[in-house]
Amino acid sequence: MGIFQFLKSKSFFKQLAIAIVSFVLLFFILKFWLNVTTNHDQKIQVPDLHKMTISEAERKLNELNLDYKVIDSASYNPEYPKRSVIEQSPSGGDFVKENRKIYLTLNPSKYRDITIPDLNGRTKRQAISELRAIGFVVGTEYTYVKDIGKDVVRGLRHNGKIINPNDKLPKNSLIELVLGDGNR
Repeated sequence: MGIFQFLKSKSFFKQLAIAIVSFVLLFFILKFWLNVTTNHDQKIQVPDLHKMTISEAERKLNELNLDYKVIDSASYNPEYPKRSVIEQSPSGGDFVKENRKIYLTLNPSKYRDITIPDLNGRTKRQAISELRAIGFVVGTEYTYVKDIGKDVVRGLRHNGKIINPNDKLPKNSLIELVLGDGNR
């Protein structure tokens, strides 16, 4: 029997019909099974947890039968209370199923500490650029000391105290420059 004769035969059409009916039946069984096992009609609205402490957020999520996981602390944001929720995923107002994990990012208690670089001998402009680049605020009032180099950094101060290279200060701290006056 040739291939063309087989494609015109009753046994081919029987096999084709059995395959189509099996596929349709499998499709509807699978669809019904997925609707039952995935709780397709269930949804819980995620609360907005921004600016809540972790204990308040935990209590609110437990009431709704949702889990949470703290994934990280972000950069310190002074507009949010310390150790409060800055970001959440999924966002407030989204719908999720029961026992879904809500991922939280918390506000640290303060700015992170940054190591003071060795700026001795650098120009005022170089020092200001480097300090601003790593996250410090540079004061506009400069202290001048007797030194041959004009506007060359001879020290750093924070709140009137001398700070040394490799000391650590919180980000956004005010640093004042001690510069040479250019006189011998």
